[in-house]
Amino acid sequence: MAQRTANIGLSLGADICWPIAYESLLAALDLDLKIGRDRVTFACERVTIEPFNLQQPVKYDVVIDRLTHWYTISREWIKKAILLNDLYVYNNPWSIQSNEKHTSYAAMMRLGLPIPETWMLPAKAYEHADDLEPTLRQYARLFSLPEIGEKIGYPFFMKPYHGGGWRGVTKIDDAAGFVRAYDASGTDLMNLQKAVIPYDWFVRCIGLGPQTRKVNYDPSAALHDRYTMDTGFLTPEDAQILEDTTLTINAFFGWDFNSCEALAKGGVWYPIDFANACPDSQVTSLHYHFPWLIKANLRWSIFNAATGRKMRRNMDWDPFYAIADKDIDPRDKLKAYAAIAHQRFETEKFRDFCRTHLGHVDELAWEFFGSETMRDAVRRKVTALFPAHEIDEFTELFFGRVQRWREQEGAQGDKDGF
Repeated sequence: MAQRTANIGLSLGADICWPIAYESLLAALDLDLKIGRDRVTFACERVTIEPFNLQQPVKYDVVIDRLTHWYTISREWIKKAILLNDLYVYNNPWSIQSNEKHTSYAAMMRLGLPIPETWMLPAKAYEHADDLEPTLRQYARLFSLPEIGEKIGYPFFMKPYHGGGWRGVTKIDDAAGFVRAYDASGTDLMNLQKAVIPYDWFVRCIGLGPQTRKVNYDPSAALHDRYTMDTGFLTPEDAQILEDTTLTINAFFGWDFNSCEALAKGGVWYPIDFANACPDSQVTSLHYHFPWLIKANLRWSIFNAATGRKMRRNMDWDPFYAIADKDIDPRDKLKAYAAIAHQRFETEKFRDFCRTHLGHVDELAWEFFGSETMRDAVRRKVTALFPAHEIDEFTELFFGRVQRWREQEGAQGDKDGF
């Protein structure tokens, strides 16, 4: 029987708390798994940034990437490692680079999801380019912002066609506000999207592999309170629609880790923002939900590293389009899309792996999230974000919310593998 070490790399930016939790729990698991004819142990390290020869080998089996969406050299190293070294990374770097929010809206409209009416505007200002002036002079057409506003209907939201973190998002209530916001948008290319107001629920559904977490989200609250601690607030059917929607989007674009924001109104769930392929992973935002994320991340990365699961390099959208073109009920289409997603994520194989090899994750997680190591990880993240006089207060706030998770969910563990 061969002995091998599965190496997991963490490609990090300003991340503080979740890598500490991930590394600590992976070490505590002390895995030595029988996979086929091999005995597999695990090692984890943080990926460094340095010059590289394209032909040099890569030691990692899996990389959890937090930089591709903005840091170029890390993205290019990951691309070469996928092409030359068969690295498994989440998420697909070509998809992240090319499939921004604008593309995601168009694609999900094609699949028949109820995306609110969405427009794109030419940029207000431009970076200099030699051919810019003759191009605009010949082909750019004058347009009226008030007329566009009337066609969409107020209110609507103006937001950059790519990016995240609520950067540049403006609620437009009237023509005057529309003009002000457009004038301030600079070189950003903007989408306009009809507001779903009033709404019954605003849910952010986090997907990591085939695992999902539905969070009641309050965008009007302070940043540390936007992820509410509500549980059991969705009907089983609503929860299933959100899960099916999130897994469809993630499988369509080749994203292992992404979040989907959706609004419920009048019995319909409207996806509004779902190209978030580097979701918030910090305890200062997730707090109560933070342990779920760490456990989900551990299970999915260990599964991929242990089994040598191959990364899907191409998007392959035709199976989704074939369903979209059928004359069937929209809910049945969504179920069919989700079935493709489960096939691509190998959900049942993953579930069996978790049952067989990772049954002790729940107990170790319950212990770790009550430890001083966890409290210190919270404090380190709080120290990086909050003024000195608020460090003690917010450390205890976030750590206390994690303890609430231990009492309400952690002690029971996860059912049926994950």
